[in-house]
Amino acid sequence: MNITEYIARNGGYISSAEAKKASLYDQLLYGTRTGRIVRVRRGVYALNNVLAKQMIDVEALVPGGVLCLYSAWSYHELTTQIPQAYHIAIERTRRVTLPVFPPIELSFMTQKSYELGVMEVEIDGFKVKVYDLEKSACDAIKYRNKIGLDVSSEIFKNYLSRKDRDITRLYEYASQLHVGKKIDELIKYML
Repeated sequence: MNITEYIARNGGYISSAEAKKASLYDQLLYGTRTGRIVRVRRGVYALNNVLAKQMIDVEALVPGGVLCLYSAWSYHELTTQIPQAYHIAIERTRRVTLPVFPPIELSFMTQKSYELGVMEVEIDGFKVKVYDLEKSACDAIKYRNKIGLDVSSEIFKNYLSRKDRDITRLYEYASQLHVGKKIDELIKYML
């Protein structure tokens, strides 16, 4: 078996330890020298053409990471903004080493905020954790000064126009994230 087949069977990634165990380490080194294989982070490698796909294996690059902010808003089709990087939430106490490619922006959250509204979906064949619709809408309000009021209001308007919205859950999340009053004002203003 060659390294390309092994990586394809292994979800698009291989660790240096796996390459050694499967006697593919020399092929791994050759592939990285020729540019066919790319070092994603320390000890994790992927085929160059796999990284050109739309979605990445978040769990392999940032274990325990959850797609948030622009990545979650884009997934839920709440914004027309195109994310310039993958936005991934991790717990505030964690430290991770990021790869050079693809571009990743981390959001450090408290444990309570990090665990709130996580759902697992499949995107381009990868199982990915992403924040649900209501958590994403609350984040748009919580980070409105960071992302801009125009983007924040676009996201919230799009959320309110959705048929699958859950206002009760939105208020539950909003009170836990301390944006309840602001969401109350926005709903009264927009409805």
